[in-house]
Amino acid sequence: MKRLLFALMMLGCFSLGANAQGWLKKLGEKAVDAGKRAVERKVEDKVERETDDAMDGVLDGKKKGKSTDADGSEAGEADPQAATSSDFKRGEVILFQDDFSNETVGEFPSKWDLLDGAAEVKTLGGMKAVEVTNNGVITPLIKEKGAYLPEEFTIEYDFYYWDSKEDIGLNDLKLCLASVADRSKWSGYYGPEISFALIHAVCDDEGHHVRYENNNTDGDSKEVSFKYQFKKGWNHVALSFNKRAMKVYFNGKRVVNLPNVKQPTWMSFQVPFEYHNLTFIRNVVIAKGAVALYDRNEQSMTAVEKAIAETGKFVTNNILFETGKATLKPESMEEIQKVADYMKKNPSVRFEVQGHTDNQGSDALNDPLSQQRAEAVVKALEGLGVDGFNLRAVGKGSHEPVADNKTDAGRAKNRRVEFIKK
Repeated sequence: MKRLLFALMMLGCFSLGANAQGWLKKLGEKAVDAGKRAVERKVEDKVERETDDAMDGVLDGKKKGKSTDADGSEAGEADPQAATSSDFKRGEVILFQDDFSNETVGEFPSKWDLLDGAAEVKTLGGMKAVEVTNNGVITPLIKEKGAYLPEEFTIEYDFYYWDSKEDIGLNDLKLCLASVADRSKWSGYYGPEISFALIHAVCDDEGHHVRYENNNTDGDSKEVSFKYQFKKGWNHVALSFNKRAMKVYFNGKRVVNLPNVKQPTWMSFQVPFEYHNLTFIRNVVIAKGAVALYDRNEQSMTAVEKAIAETGKFVTNNILFETGKATLKPESMEEIQKVADYMKKNPSVRFEVQGHTDNQGSDALNDPLSQQRAEAVVKALEGLGVDGFNLRAVGKGSHEPVADNKTDAGRAKNRRVEFIKK
């Protein structure tokens, strides 16, 4: 069509007089100007649309500006989750553990004590958990009096995040670590009697913060805020304390790194306000031990090499699965990565990957479950670049315990993965 129009215009130029040709020249110039304006408008519209899309992304939380982590490092332009590191490792000795699976729904959990408010066991999504409400404060029921947190420990728990909930605004869950030995009363979440408090939202909020005392102050609490967007559903929180250094991890990603925190003595959970069917906690684990203060990943890797060199196998309780399933928990990938790094440095090494369970449940359930879990670990290693030819999955069920299955601590040790060098 454009070519036809152009031909007609050229024909007119030859057939018309000078005046008519002058008129056509002006018409052509106007057409060119109009074309330029049309192009400019298209460019402006495109820029405007891209700007609007970018702003919408910021407002929707899809794109973040540069932010600062609690350890002072710049988080970059991605989500805070993507900018933090993951070096968490559960302590070697379990001091307290409760997944509430053996509790009675509607009752107060038998392994806990109540300092204020109310709490009871409920089911959420088919899983048992404790709900804390009415300004409730609960603490593990430790029979020994006084302080029980060692100078190196880890604490883990899962909580349910709602994303948004009708008629509920900001609400939070506080994990409070005391700095005094007296466990007879709860003193709040800041001040000289509190060493460290983690405060994070359970719905409708990305803002979280910690309050803490360091070894150089007395009663002058410090506060650090940070951002993290939980996913709707169950989320995993972990703390690692080593003599003075406190680190906090959300779903395996580090969000807080404090070099100097006063020694904690005991812990409690506190939930403000009186909302019901809102704050749920499960899978609480307190363990003795923590990774080294410095060069964590390097030293952990040396531990893998040392174990294999000395015993011909590497045994770990830090590869975790969903209860009764062969689904790996996200925090397990740190441990699996260490094994993958070792195997890639030693490509001729072959491993028998053994899955072990405790004796809860029948052999008819545990034997195939342990096999499926071993296969899940093999698959994860292959996904990290390990040659599957060097791996063989074997399920051992509960037939080779290394500890007494009559205690929670013993059962936790028996739930393990072993890498046997062949």
